[in-house]
Amino acid sequence: MDYLKTVVPSQLIAERGSNIVVINPGSANIRIGLAQHDTPLNIPHCIARRTSQVPKRNVVDQMLNSQVTTSQHVERERAYDVIASLMKIPFLDEEVANNSFPRKMGRVDAFNQQNSRKDVAFSWTNVYEKEPTPSTALGEKSSSSMNHGIIKESMGQHRNTDIKELNSSERKFREFICGEEALRVSPTEPYCIHRPIRRGHLNISQHYPMQQVLEDLYAIWDWILTEKLHIPRSERNLYSAILVLPESFDNREIKEMLSIVLRDLRFASAVVHQEGLAAVFGNGLSTACVVNMGAQVTSVICVEDGVALPNTEKTLPFGGEDISRCLLWTQRHHQTWPQIRTDILTKAMDLLMLNRIKESYCEIKEGEIDAVAVVHSYEDGMPPGSHKTRLTALNVPPMGLFYPKLLVPDVYPPPPRSWFNDYEDMLEDTWHTDFPRRSDISDNFYPGINVGLPMWESYPVLTTKPKKEEKIGLAEAVTSSILSTGRIDLQRKLFCSIQLIGGVALTGGLIPAVEERVLHAIPSNEAIDMVEVLQSRTNPTYVSWKGGAVLGILDFGRDAWIHREDWIRNGIHIGSGRKYKDSYFLQAQAMCYINS
Repeated sequence: MDYLKTVVPSQLIAERGSNIVVINPGSANIRIGLAQHDTPLNIPHCIARRTSQVPKRNVVDQMLNSQVTTSQHVERERAYDVIASLMKIPFLDEEVANNSFPRKMGRVDAFNQQNSRKDVAFSWTNVYEKEPTPSTALGEKSSSSMNHGIIKESMGQHRNTDIKELNSSERKFREFICGEEALRVSPTEPYCIHRPIRRGHLNISQHYPMQQVLEDLYAIWDWILTEKLHIPRSERNLYSAILVLPESFDNREIKEMLSIVLRDLRFASAVVHQEGLAAVFGNGLSTACVVNMGAQVTSVICVEDGVALPNTEKTLPFGGEDISRCLLWTQRHHQTWPQIRTDILTKAMDLLMLNRIKESYCEIKEGEIDAVAVVHSYEDGMPPGSHKTRLTALNVPPMGLFYPKLLVPDVYPPPPRSWFNDYEDMLEDTWHTDFPRRSDISDNFYPGINVGLPMWESYPVLTTKPKKEEKIGLAEAVTSSILSTGRIDLQRKLFCSIQLIGGVALTGGLIPAVEERVLHAIPSNEAIDMVEVLQSRTNPTYVSWKGGAVLGILDFGRDAWIHREDWIRNGIHIGSGRKYKDSYFLQAQAMCYINS
């Protein structure tokens, strides 16, 4: 502890951050990197596997029903008109020429720094294995320098013959493709896209069994570690892993991910942090109401003095991808979308395009927000077509956060919860049993993986009841979460310490909209008269990952990573009334770390 009080943050980062991998998996993207890095890799959480199925399924997903009922149509149109009145724009079916509001044209080119790329078309992925060239063959690395020398010498002697033989042979399909490349695979190619996490849960269904979900998770994470972070399997016993997991995950899902990290990926040790709690430390705080707005799930949880309060947790079944879907619906209704086949269910490329348009042009601001944009069509592996069009009502889709009926229908229903109820005994017994030992891993790899019981006894998701999703808007969820703490002093502090994280938090105009709407959502009999959203010290997309890195580096000096039971005793005991040991000290260290 004395050492921690004297060491400078940069020295801590150099000493401890080089062998800690921080993994923050989400439904649509995974953020992963070494703790010493400033920012993580942000990679689409999907894999395209080669298939010989006929007829081929383009996507293995929860696409049970994409039909829109009449009542959903009516509710969506009503929500649009409510938002239109607030934003001072024409109602859904009102002609622009007949409305009395002045027409304000807004170009938001300066809003997003990535706007220089907003009109660039995506390209189809090359699905064939790359043929080695003399330069790449000679530059390949091996974990053994001796083997590297042998391989290099051999390739140097025979490279001309080998390359000639490869060029004359048939091109081979890649067995699987991960990340954004998977989303850019043409629907005509013999591949099926798998998304192992959907709506904050493992994406298990009758078409996507548990074992396949877990294999896909392993394949994606292993590919990132090997190809992107350059950590081969043979060296992973030198690394520790921090799992920064969303609050939406159930106990069994967390157990399965830990199994992947420890048993399959072969990390020496691992620890789990809650996403909301990590976000607080990621911004150098100790108390805040964390609003995490991801691609498919929005969650709210309050943290007091380094403790996440489980009774304040709210989960909302919508996120950034729903705003993108709403953008498409809005433009089609106004007939501003080109006459092209845009289908996010069968063509992941279309969702990539919609997400980019949303990030570049959508913002929350009064008046008519129109913009000229280039929309691309992606058909049957052909080169993308470009269509210049004027998009309208660009301030409506993000307002769906406050009026979620605008974002229906949900084309991705949540996984069947019966899967968890079938394993009630496992929820109780898993932590008492040893993981099966693999013959290729030494006994030193198992320093007591099953001794994590004390932490999980107090973990709030041990209940076998499925987590409740709230069918309310963002302002009501934040207000309800904070008021559920029951203490006026804490409530006042939390209402002035709202922290917006996740990719949607980058939406222009969102902060004042949250402050205004949360203030109006507070009941008049509550003695609260001020709401404030804190400015994030780092990119909101990476705050939780950064917080996981901070906690990992600061807590690494304790015996946590060697003797797991010691870490658990000093760690986060949610619901036990105890706070993270020395949380105020950690907060000060985190502030120093972030500002260094």
